[in-house]
Amino acid sequence: MSMLTPPGMGGKYRITGNKYPRMRRPRRHGRLAALSAASVVALGVIGWGTLQLIDVFTGGEKAAAAGGKTHCATDAAVKSAPARPSTAPALPKPGAITVNILNATPRGGLAKETADELKKRGYRIGQVGNAPKEFDKKVKGAGVLLGPASALNTSLPVLGTQLPGAEKRTDTRKGTDVDLIIGTGFHQLAQKPAADKAMAALTAPAPAAPKKGC
Repeated sequence: MSMLTPPGMGGKYRITGNKYPRMRRPRRHGRLAALSAASVVALGVIGWGTLQLIDVFTGGEKAAAAGGKTHCATDAAVKSAPARPSTAPALPKPGAITVNILNATPRGGLAKETADELKKRGYRIGQVGNAPKEFDKKVKGAGVLLGPASALNTSLPVLGTQLPGAEKRTDTRKGTDVDLIIGTGFHQLAQKPAADKAMAALTAPAPAAPKKGC
């Protein structure tokens, strides 16, 4: 009996030849299942993270776009709303303004020359002569435009288009007449084209520039 014959076999079962059965370990199906499940979970996490990143980078743009649309819609609503009536008083025409021309300089003839030119430009001329003592030889600039408080935003700005740089003042006088007091810095009235341009800008200011981005 061969030494490889298991005891008790009585030689009935013998192992012959030079090859022996290979003993294999049983396959561990549980480990494979666990690895597969872990792989699925990892892929899911990676996919979710990718979606989150995409949402982070695109979400801000969507919000900005939405905000821009809202802003544009607001601007459109403001533009379509009826304009509110202006509370500023209407500016008078030159023919409705009576101007007293007073010379506060040592140079003679300036009051009459200035009065003649303003008359050509449509202004009504009142008193023409020398300035009172409180102004005589005391006005250093081009001149002073003096009138009642009601003329500060009406007659004086209109008259100021003829003498840029003149100081505007008010007093307690009665009536609507205004004074143009010629100072020592006076050379001449503004050239008529320049005065007309200033008047146009005063009566019809340029509208505000529209906002960009809509």
